[in-house]
Amino acid sequence: MTLIIHECRQGFRSLAIWTASISAFLILCIFMYPEMKNEMKDVSDMFSSMGAFSEAFGMDRLDFGTLTGFYAVECGNILGIGGASFASLLAVSALAKEEKGRTAESLLTHPISRRVIVTEKLAAVMLQILVLNIIVFLLPALSIAAIGEPIPWKEICLLHLAHFLVQTELSGICFGISAFLRRGGLGIGLGIAVVMYFIDIIANITDKADVLEYLTPFGYADGAKIVTNACLDKEMILLGMGLAAIGAAAAYWKYCRKDIQ
Repeated sequence: MTLIIHECRQGFRSLAIWTASISAFLILCIFMYPEMKNEMKDVSDMFSSMGAFSEAFGMDRLDFGTLTGFYAVECGNILGIGGASFASLLAVSALAKEEKGRTAESLLTHPISRRVIVTEKLAAVMLQILVLNIIVFLLPALSIAAIGEPIPWKEICLLHLAHFLVQTELSGICFGISAFLRRGGLGIGLGIAVVMYFIDIIANITDKADVLEYLTPFGYADGAKIVTNACLDKEMILLGMGLAAIGAAAAYWKYCRKDIQ
């Protein structure tokens, strides 16, 4: 428990910056909606006829003139790339930073096993991701109420749940990678998040690349699918959580055997 508290204290500034940044962009988009609402019909028609660009972001399947459609596209993309980047960067440095910062010797001299170290660091990562998601869910919901619009609870809850699962999957994968690194891997973490995001875009553009949806967690966080079907793809989520579990298991296996410098 002591290590969890220590990790959360160390990551507090980063968590606060990412949470404030994502929340600010979401709130800004929501407060822009009333001013754009009357013109959204023409905008929606224009976006839906832009071919591959529309398909990439699901705008051909959503009514951009409704709050739900607007939120799924605008806020969904902000939450998607922002949350995924935060989760990946946080997890990929969780174990590697001890060797990079030359604090491993101090940590490992304490009466605590490596297995406990991995467990508490993983718990700290998930706790910070959970805190970010709670805040970036509540503030936009309050903002929707503030502009006088009815809150589409089901759609918003599903969208935010999907992105939380995306972050969980990416953090599990990156946490596993972290155990194999010695000098940190912020570039690797950010690269994984960005590559996964663009794989999803490619999968949306062409039907021939549908199989790519199973390679990226963003496949089950597609706002257009969630709003249209009013549910999440359980098979893809199970696959994603399986990959997260494999990543976490790899972290235990490697770190408990690792020759730490």
